[in-house]
Amino acid sequence: MKNSPNSHMRILAITNMYPSAAFPGRGVFVQEQIKGLCAVGLEVRVLFVDRRQDGPMAYYRMRNKISRSVAEFDPDAIHVMYGGVMADQVARHHRVRPVMATFHGSDLLGENLSGWTRKMISRYGTYCSRRAAKAADGVVVVARHLIGALKGAVPPDKVHVIPCGIDLERFQPMDPLVCKQKLGWRTDSFHVLFASSNGDAVKRPELAKAAVAQINNAGRPPELHYLTGISNAEVPVWLNASDALLLTSMHEGSPTVVKEAVACGLPVVSVDVGDVAERIQGIKGCHLAQPEPADLAAKLCLVRQRGQRLDPALAGRHNELSILSVAQKLKQCYEEITRERRAARRVKSPDGLSIPNISPVNRGTASVRQ
Repeated sequence: MKNSPNSHMRILAITNMYPSAAFPGRGVFVQEQIKGLCAVGLEVRVLFVDRRQDGPMAYYRMRNKISRSVAEFDPDAIHVMYGGVMADQVARHHRVRPVMATFHGSDLLGENLSGWTRKMISRYGTYCSRRAAKAADGVVVVARHLIGALKGAVPPDKVHVIPCGIDLERFQPMDPLVCKQKLGWRTDSFHVLFASSNGDAVKRPELAKAAVAQINNAGRPPELHYLTGISNAEVPVWLNASDALLLTSMHEGSPTVVKEAVACGLPVVSVDVGDVAERIQGIKGCHLAQPEPADLAAKLCLVRQRGQRLDPALAGRHNELSILSVAQKLKQCYEEITRERRAARRVKSPDGLSIPNISPVNRGTASVRQ
């Protein structure tokens, strides 16, 4: 470990989601978080565990890669940026540095609309997430309701609630007409953007489709667009070209697209899921709806009837969600767990020797595993 007061803190970020040519939108929130950490002066190395390409055994073959990265990079802390088996393997078996684990939603809530095989795998994943949370030195959840999903693995007062941030320099209001023309969309239609995720059943695309189908064609006929396979660089254009964002998910953590939509001035119609109610509370033009086609359609009609973007003054309320603000909060967590790990592992005895400290630490885990 580095002891120089002038050296930058180094973070080894381990993730199973990161943008690629084949999946440009997958794990963008992780990429943005890395960008923010670098912007606040941290040195970050990303270790991408490609579960899609290498299969589930990739998580059990991480040891050599992690050991090599630790030896070469000498990180102050390891941040595993998603839960499940990956977080469990890192938190319990790679404790050469303090470990922080972030949980985003499905890794704690499961996938309740998947087939039986996937559902059983998901249940094992949520079990591993809670075990990882218990073993980690620091725990982050992206929304407050996820604390309950930990089911007591970590005391609630020892969990940090830090939503993923957004790039407010890119996600801001643009000319909707220009954006529609850029995408080749009709300017006389009511464009509904569905925050889909490559056919994920949890997002309930059929519910979204049924809701839009119930909107009458009087005035501006509705058109449904799926935000799938779009590079992150193009997402602000899609959000500004759309007239409403529709979210119908069975469960969520803290959906980044909702924050991005509001920052762009796009009205949101959503079921009461994740922290969406908190994000759109008091915003004129945004609506919560029952998970039924008729109510979702009715709320979308209210947006169409109003025919306005959100108040530009709302941008100020998102400052706390900027990638820089979130990065500063994570930096404080890193400093905390490294400080507490040093205190927990070394207690000076009267003769000056160091002896292990087996007392509980103050935050992040119930006890220290030596």
